[in-house]
Amino acid sequence: MLMDKTICIVADNSGVKKFRVFKVLGRGPKKAARIAGIVIGSAIEVIPESPIKKKSVLKGIIVRTKAPIKRKNGTTVRFDDNAVVILGADEGTIRATRIIGPVAREIRSKGYKKIISLAKEII
Repeated sequence: MLMDKTICIVADNSGVKKFRVFKVLGRGPKKAARIAGIVIGSAIEVIPESPIKKKSVLKGIIVRTKAPIKRKNGTTVRFDDNAVVILGADEGTIRATRIIGPVAREIRSKGYKKIISLAKEII
């Protein structure tokens, strides 16, 4: 679960390395985002010559969390890091052409088929 001021790595090749969450969208009073949740944040570390500049405000979708995910079949999955994928101008698209690392299966049920097709491993 990601909350405000959480620092995540970016799991794509958009040019951003680290991302700081400062707003969780679509949650009630609990204000914690889970897998496939949309967050707004800023780029705190970018690679040189990146089209995205440092401190720019971006939207992202969460693809991995350290918090365990309980599935309906009784299994529990957790990842080693918190990771997001940077979204494009409209929420249906992503800016990157590659996804780095595994992606949770729950992304598919939210309708982000592009992320699933670019990911090498789906857990």
